[in-house]
Amino acid sequence: MSEEAPGAPDVEGDEDAADLLDVEVPRLLDGVRADRALSMLTGMTRSASSALMASGAVQLDGVTISKGSLPLEAGQRLVADLPAVGPEVLVAEPEVEVRVVAEDADFVVVDKPAGLVVHPGAGHRDGTLIAGLLARYPELALLADLEGSSPLRPGVVQRLDKGTSGVLVVARTPRGFASLAAQLASRTVERRYSGLVEGDVTDDDGIVDAPIARSLRTPTKMAVRAGGRPARTAYHVVRRLDGPTRTLLELRLETGRTHQIRVHLAAIGRPIVNDPRYGRRREPGLEEGRVFLHAEVLGFDHPATGERVVVSSALPEDLAAILR
Repeated sequence: MSEEAPGAPDVEGDEDAADLLDVEVPRLLDGVRADRALSMLTGMTRSASSALMASGAVQLDGVTISKGSLPLEAGQRLVADLPAVGPEVLVAEPEVEVRVVAEDADFVVVDKPAGLVVHPGAGHRDGTLIAGLLARYPELALLADLEGSSPLRPGVVQRLDKGTSGVLVVARTPRGFASLAAQLASRTVERRYSGLVEGDVTDDDGIVDAPIARSLRTPTKMAVRAGGRPARTAYHVVRRLDGPTRTLLELRLETGRTHQIRVHLAAIGRPIVNDPRYGRRREPGLEEGRVFLHAEVLGFDHPATGERVVVSSALPEDLAAILR
């Protein structure tokens, strides 16, 4: 999971606290100046695009660029750490597929597929999970003005990265929002993932306890860094695979920081399989950007009754096929 609603601690999340543009330069932008292309892709003014590049927040094929006059080439990877999206109106989109696994007056639990963005951000204004939910639960619009919520992500208390699949909960009422945000802040929400990593994890059980902050070298990434926010990820070895050597882990978030699982495992030299940002090797059996990380179990206290709610999601076929 990557980011929670403002006011709640961030979780392993779907984009960073600021919005992230991460695209392959299309043919139509081949030869176009970088600042103009950035403006076309984000809706920013040319001067704002130039200022963003000057700040070191734009990369081309992994190299920071600062000259707006640099011509782009089709197929290059353009990544930019953008300012947070300003207030807008979220439009309901009934055509967005939503897989509801549990619902109640105060919340709805969704099984998010990989490739679906949770809420609007740079480069992802339409076709989001929250827009699909708004079409089914129009009362979500009433949560937009709550402290910690916003017009673009009403009821969102946690997120999953675009390339991560699995279960997440969205609040439907002010009571549900306040309760779920408080539970995430107090770390009583159970979040269990299945993740396949490169290499052999020798210890059957362990904890990665290392602070996480934005990378000083690459501002579009997070990194283990002194002075960062405390972060703990527990793991248990489920299975070891050969050819290539990989390890299937059960992972538990004891804290929730942006990209926490991916950053922690990369930091110990065992990146998540097919992670385009923190890994090294491309897995041909998975779609580009589809990381081998699945939110398998989610547990929290019911906002009204206090009873424990536990939901789960089976490993999707694309990930199960890799294990076979």
